[in-house]
Amino acid sequence: MGGTAHPHGSGGGGHRVRVEQGERHVRAAVGGQVLAESHRPVLLHETGLPVRYYLPPQDVRMDLLVPSATTTSCPFKGTASYWSLPDSPADVAWAYREPRAEVAAIAGHLCFYATEVLRG
Repeated sequence: MGGTAHPHGSGGGGHRVRVEQGERHVRAAVGGQVLAESHRPVLLHETGLPVRYYLPPQDVRMDLLVPSATTTSCPFKGTASYWSLPDSPADVAWAYREPRAEVAAIAGHLCFYATEVLRG
C-alpha cells in the first residue's frame, strides 16, 4: 500500500489525495470511552485538510457504535457512511465502503472525529 497521489484540477496545482500505511499508535475516544485503538492506521493526506487516520474495523469497538442516517459524498473519495453512539445524535465516525480507486486502501476503515496519535 504505497503512497498514491491523485491530482485533480488543471495545471501543476490542484487537489491531491494520498494514502499511506501507518504504524503509529492511534486511539479514538469519546467522553473517556475508548472506541478504537490501532497500531496500523491508514493515513489519508488531502489538500487543505489535516491528516486523517482510518482504522481497520478489527481495531474498532463496533459493538459501541450504531449506524447513522448520515451520508456524504466527496468527489475525491466517494460516498461515506457514518456511525454514532447509541445515546447521542452526533456522528463520531465515518467510513467509505467503496471508495474511489485512488484511495482504495481506506475501504471499510473507520475515521473518528476524536482521534489522538500516541507515542509508542
